[in-house]
Amino acid sequence: MNRRSAEESIFKGLMGLSFLAILAALATIVGTVVWKGLPAMNWDMLTKTPSGGFYLGGSGGVLNAIVGSLYLAGGATVASSCLALPIVLGLNVYARRASRLVTFTRFSMDVLAGVPSIVFGAVGYVLMVALGLKASLLAGIIAVALLILPIMIKAMDEVVRLVPQEMAEASAALGATRLETAFLVVARQALPGLATAVLIAFGRGVGDAASVLFTAGFTDNIPDSLMSPAATLPLAVFFQLGSNLPEVQERAYAAALILMAMILIVSLVTRELSRRLSRHNVR
Repeated sequence: MNRRSAEESIFKGLMGLSFLAILAALATIVGTVVWKGLPAMNWDMLTKTPSGGFYLGGSGGVLNAIVGSLYLAGGATVASSCLALPIVLGLNVYARRASRLVTFTRFSMDVLAGVPSIVFGAVGYVLMVALGLKASLLAGIIAVALLILPIMIKAMDEVVRLVPQEMAEASAALGATRLETAFLVVARQALPGLATAVLIAFGRGVGDAASVLFTAGFTDNIPDSLMSPAATLPLAVFFQLGSNLPEVQERAYAAALILMAMILIVSLVTRELSRRLSRHNVR
């Protein structure tokens, strides 16, 4: 066996080990959550809010946390999308691709995407106090929007950069304005990737706990306004898992199972939506 064949065999073996390690980690996480959470899963967990003494073993469910998570992640995703898409189109259509502003903006997004979520929670808390807000759904939406905005911008930017420059140039040659080129040509061509970026950011918002720990508060009720506090599934898992009662800990794993199912649904919807929208793309 020559040197090249030996190197190839070694790297193939490393890739195989890496795949097995990832598969084992995934199986361990999913298996643990399903094994411990499934016995406590029932219809009440999905359809009822906590009643008196729920965190001490009483009856009820986590409907408040499910709805609160959807409200928070949904509101933050809408707010971030309204900012991310214009920024990305501005970087790729209006600005010169090699300009210092574009380079600095992309570097800033790389840095912000790596900042721990607890930092965004602290910044959201400062903004909440500065705006005179209490712990509420609105404050939580602001904190989660700050968290997922750089993630969404990075994902959208990578997709839009794959659109051939010739398409924008052809659009301009036909007399289209930059605004028309941005939305009717570039954004339309990148639509599957843009939709995927939005859903990925939504999934990230649903599963985050640190950014809403000080901003969204926690309540046993479903929020009825932006100024009401909101519970989330990650915090519900955290509070129940800290209990000394075995039945409450089992409910924590059941709540984690619901959260994991929500993320799985988002992932499946992302793949299917991307596949459907890709049919109309120029290849």
